[in-house]
Amino acid sequence: MKKTFSNTYIFVYSAVLVVVAALILTVVSVSLKPSQEKNQQAETKQMILKTIGIDATRDNADELYAQNIKESSLNGNDYFTFPGGVIIPLKGTGLWGPIWGYLAFDDGGSVKGAVFDHKGETPGLGGEISSDKFASRFIGKQMCEEPIHLKKNADKDNPYEVDAISGGTMTSNGVTAMLATAYEKYSDVIPCYEDCEAISALMMEEEEQ
Repeated sequence: MKKTFSNTYIFVYSAVLVVVAALILTVVSVSLKPSQEKNQQAETKQMILKTIGIDATRDNADELYAQNIKESSLNGNDYFTFPGGVIIPLKGTGLWGPIWGYLAFDDGGSVKGAVFDHKGETPGLGGEISSDKFASRFIGKQMCEEPIHLKKNADKDNPYEVDAISGGTMTSNGVTAMLATAYEKYSDVIPCYEDCEAISALMMEEEEQ
């Protein structure tokens, strides 16, 4: 004889299954959160270290970060220092979601290193911002008088222009906007060649006296 169930029984049974499944997912999520946060912190430290030419792993990122990086803040905006320069964080929005990165400046005001990443930009197009090839375009650029901006067929001799991403116009615009925002926040901490000239001249005057 085929057993039948009432609508009430089916509803209650389904509800219990949903609640149990939700509880299991919650427990798993909570238990994995510390590990996820640790991995995320390690990845962030790896990105920061990469801007100054240090390739770290998740295992040694904490140690290398502690040895080379100091955290600072200006007007509530966090940035980083390393022997010989500063590193500023970048946060913005690309075509499909968040984009972010870090720029390291040497004490002369030139970009020493850069690193970028994204959450959902198109592979082969906007997604190219996470490539070393794209990041290398920033080496030697400056942000003393204005923010770096992306431009199609950029003038390589212009310290404020970087070649835009081919086929990634919206992502390129997002990077430009992100750099402009960073300039507004960190223009007071970004070293400038003019500042170094003034300091050098002052030191020479003091030596002559």
